[in-house]
Amino acid sequence: MSQSSRSGAAVGFTYFAAIVMFMVGTFHAIAGFAGILENEFYVATRNYVFEFDATAWGWIHMLAGILVVCAAVGLFSGAVWARTLGVTMAVISAIANFGFIPYYPVWSIVIIALDIAVIWALTAHGRDITMAP
Repeated sequence: MSQSSRSGAAVGFTYFAAIVMFMVGTFHAIAGFAGILENEFYVATRNYVFEFDATAWGWIHMLAGILVVCAAVGLFSGAVWARTLGVTMAVISAIANFGFIPYYPVWSIVIIALDIAVIWALTAHGRDITMAP
């Protein structure tokens, strides 16, 4: 692909995905940290199929958040590994937030929607960022 066929919008969408990933990763880490520090912070519904201890959710969210932030930082350099990790972590983030719906339903649905936007941007337009000047 030549320099002239690179799309500015595609590069913009990839930068958008990187910024959203950085924000979502930070949100995950903060939510995880809150769950680790205060076991009673999250209130779950009774008899939920995916019932975990709040501390377990805290560690899941904190570790996922750190990985997402690392992938976002790598995206700014145009690294292919970062695109791959970004898509993988966005999928994992969406799945983890699906399990988190009984704790915070609106938050989880918003994060799932952002994850879908990141997956779309990285798969449809992620290649163009590696050609950015």
